[in-house]
Amino acid sequence: MYRKGKLYFRYGTMGSAKTALLLTTAYNFEERGMAYKCLKPVVDTREARNVIRSRIGIERECAWIYANTNLYDFVCRTCRTDGRVVEWILVDEAQFLSEAQVDQLSRVVDDFGINVVCYGLRTDFRSHLFEGSRRLFEVADTIDEIKSTCNCGRKTIINARIDAAGNFVEQGEQVEIGGDDRYVAVCRKCWRNKRIEQSRRASLPFLDDDEEASAAAAPVEEGCV
Repeated sequence: MYRKGKLYFRYGTMGSAKTALLLTTAYNFEERGMAYKCLKPVVDTREARNVIRSRIGIERECAWIYANTNLYDFVCRTCRTDGRVVEWILVDEAQFLSEAQVDQLSRVVDDFGINVVCYGLRTDFRSHLFEGSRRLFEVADTIDEIKSTCNCGRKTIINARIDAAGNFVEQGEQVEIGGDDRYVAVCRKCWRNKRIEQSRRASLPFLDDDEEASAAAAPVEEGCV
């Protein structure tokens, strides 16, 4: 029987319930007796076990995707082992896929008619595309944005990295795993305004103790009010 699959990319900022949507989708497939597999890049080290876990507490077992995993070969082996073609593949944290792995998933869709749904971030803390996300934007059949709201009421766009004081971090490695203690999703305007505020604060002249004492002891010239 001819099967016509599609490659989906569903992206959103951190905290937009991407993982929760993946897990509820998997639950629905299970209820209907549909064959599916959940996958996740091992780059996300927040879990010691091979599970996909949502912030709301639900979880489901998954298969790890390593940097050298060939996803086309993996799906071929899975179908042979299960004795049937998987109908759906759900991928969490898809931004961590390599370009080659996204292309391998594209082949899975085209050769086997399997539907592949990738959930992930669009950009990093500096607003730059991840490798996996970039390739998904280039080749996915369907692209959906999972929207969430900034504190100001606008749509979140930026996954801002923060330090212990809550300041936005602008330098560092692209990938640094963390949760609410390291990232906050904000709109573009709030991200810009916060960075401007931090830049101004950093450029303010502060006198050291000796300079401050000298300034205080300096005589006031006549005529000064």
